[in-house]
Amino acid sequence: MALASSGALNPIWFRAKRSSSHADGVTLLKARGAGRFSISHFILLATYFPFFYTGAMQESRKSFSRRLKEYFIATRPWSFTMSLISVSIGTLIAAEEGSILWGWYALVCLGIVCFHATANVYNDFFDTRYSVDQPDSPTARYRPQPILTGMFTPRQLLVEGMMLNAVTIAIGMTLALQRSFLVFWIGFIGFLASVFYTAGPVKYKYRAMGELFVFLMWGPLMFEGAYAVQRAALSMKVFYLSIPFGILVALVLLANNIRDIDYDSRQKIKTIGILLGGRQSFRVYAGLILAAYLYIIAMVVLGILSPWGLLVFLSLPKAIHLLKTFTRRIPEAADAITAQLDTVFGLLLIAALILNRTVPL
Repeated sequence: MALASSGALNPIWFRAKRSSSHADGVTLLKARGAGRFSISHFILLATYFPFFYTGAMQESRKSFSRRLKEYFIATRPWSFTMSLISVSIGTLIAAEEGSILWGWYALVCLGIVCFHATANVYNDFFDTRYSVDQPDSPTARYRPQPILTGMFTPRQLLVEGMMLNAVTIAIGMTLALQRSFLVFWIGFIGFLASVFYTAGPVKYKYRAMGELFVFLMWGPLMFEGAYAVQRAALSMKVFYLSIPFGILVALVLLANNIRDIDYDSRQKIKTIGILLGGRQSFRVYAGLILAAYLYIIAMVVLGILSPWGLLVFLSLPKAIHLLKTFTRRIPEAADAITAQLDTVFGLLLIAALILNRTVPL
């Protein structure tokens, strides 16, 4: 009753938001209509301050968690499976010659994820800077483009890319110095390829060379890099087996470029899709998918890959469905559904290599 009669329970006390800070709570004591400051005010402050503080901390944690999620989404994490498959296959081939150093393999996986994230972030930054990505671009319609959606300013996205790049370089140098300096040269080529993919003055993605470099990075470079970490050498077998998977990853970009022919033409950039036209580009796309499967047969016949390698043909129905879809209409998520084929093909190849170790044929 004493508190009520002193005006301490006046509604003016509860005007602060739940996210108010300690300072907001003190301000409430001085609010208009609150009455003269007295011991009852101290009691009320002591009673409600934990709620103000807890609310503020909860909001802060929510904001931090939400922002962290946005930074994660900006890296396009759904695409990392391709990189992890590449280094895993390279490592499994190394396992045919000796034991796997699992700690170094884990560091390779972390480094390759950071590398892929860096490439994705730089790609979005420079595509926006050069006005290639705009609100009406096909890419912006099926995935959150970090700058166009307002999640990040260009500067914030560039800083994220630079931080990821720094982590990638640190991991790469550790692997180069501790395992094999071959990793340095492979990483250096990969670094240049990821930056100048869309960055000036090279911008080779806009000069119809994107598919070639994607093939090299996700094929021979990643496969050989992972193998070199384990064996401090390069391998022709690794190179041979990197080719079909590298081709399929390159087709992710080709699918993207076929879909974007009309849009990219307006942006005055060159892609294979624009140079060949939609119909001929699709023929190349279909032909390379067929070539990847025929290549696996050749590797088995030549004895480079065990008969378990034919497991990849379990992904053939998905490839046929994909091609049928493309003949009807190029979907907006053309690159994403092509990446699904890559993933299934790559996982089956990993299974084949594991089975060859446990149940050799």
